[in-house]
Amino acid sequence: MAPPPETEPYVVEDCRGAVQLMSDGTVRRSGEPAFHVNVPEDDGRGAVEWRDVTYAAEHDLNVRLYLPRHLGAANDARLPVVVYFHGGGFCIGSGRWPNFHAWCLRLAAELPAVVLSFDYRLAPEHRLPAAQEDGATAMAWLRDHAAHDPWLADAADFSRVFVAGDSAGGNIVHHMAVRFGKSGLGPQIRLRGHVLLMPAMAGEARTRAELECRPDAFLTTEMSDRYTRLILPEGATKDYPVLNPAGPEAPELEAVAMAPVLVVAAERDILRDRNEHYARRMKEEWGKEVEFVQFAGEQHGFFEVDPWSERADELVRLVRKFVVEHMDSE
Repeated sequence: MAPPPETEPYVVEDCRGAVQLMSDGTVRRSGEPAFHVNVPEDDGRGAVEWRDVTYAAEHDLNVRLYLPRHLGAANDARLPVVVYFHGGGFCIGSGRWPNFHAWCLRLAAELPAVVLSFDYRLAPEHRLPAAQEDGATAMAWLRDHAAHDPWLADAADFSRVFVAGDSAGGNIVHHMAVRFGKSGLGPQIRLRGHVLLMPAMAGEARTRAELECRPDAFLTTEMSDRYTRLILPEGATKDYPVLNPAGPEAPELEAVAMAPVLVVAAERDILRDRNEHYARRMKEEWGKEVEFVQFAGEQHGFFEVDPWSERADELVRLVRKFVVEHMDSE
C-alpha cells in the first residue's frame, strides 16, 4: 500500500506578511519591510549622517548610529544621547526599516541628539525575554564601546543618556529602566530619562480599548493576540511580568531608583488603557516621576506610519521638551 502523500507546510500564524510560522514549525521571514515610508535622499548636504555597527556578533545584531552634522551655534557643545529600540510586536522589524530609520533621523536632527538604534532578536525563533536580554547587551555595549567610539567622541555626551522605544521597544525601555536605574552603567554613563511610546503590554483580562477595537485599526486585538502567541515562553500567560510589567505578577518597584519616565499613548490604540494603568501605577504606587500624554484621535504607531505628519511633529516637540527638561536633572 502506498504511503499517504506528504502534506505541504501551511501558514499557522502570519504577522503582516513579514514573518510566518509554518505548520511544520519552520519560520519564513520576508526580506521586505511590512510597510514602506518615504525617506529623503541624503545627497551629502543632509542634517544627519549615519552608519551601521555590529554590537553582538554572536547573534548578528547591529546598531545604527546617527550623528547630526551641525551641532548648533556652539559647535563645541556635545549632544545628549538617545538609545532607541524599534517596535514590531517582538516579531518583526529592524532599525534599518524605512519607517524606523526616518523616525530616528528626525530625532537626531531635531532634538538634536546622537541616536543609537539597536536591533534585537525576534520571536518566534527567540521568545521573551530574549529581546530584553539583548536590550541589556546593548546598554553594556553603550558603556564599553560607544562612549569610546572616535566617530562619536566629539559629539556625544554620555552623561546625558535617554533610553527610548516604541511598542515592543517601549517595553524593552521599561526593563532597562528597572535593570540599570540611574547609575547602573557606571560613573561615565548617566541615564537621565526614559521615553515609552505606546509600549507593548498585554494581560489576561481584556481592557475596554481591546474590547472596543475597530476591525480596521492599525493594531487590532486579534493581531495583538497573534503576536502574544508567538512571543511568550512555553507555559506563560499574558500576565507574564516581562509582557505585563504593571500586572498582578509584576515585581514591586518602590525600591528601584529610576530616572524620569515619559509615557505616550494614543486614544485609538488597543494599548491605551494598559499604558495609562502602567503610568498610574508607576507614579501613584511605586513613586516614580512619570509624565503621561495621550494623543487624541491617533492610532498605534501613527508617527512611524507617517513620520512627516503634523502629529509626528508634535511628538518630536514633546520628546525634545522632555529631553531638555531632564538632561541636567539630578
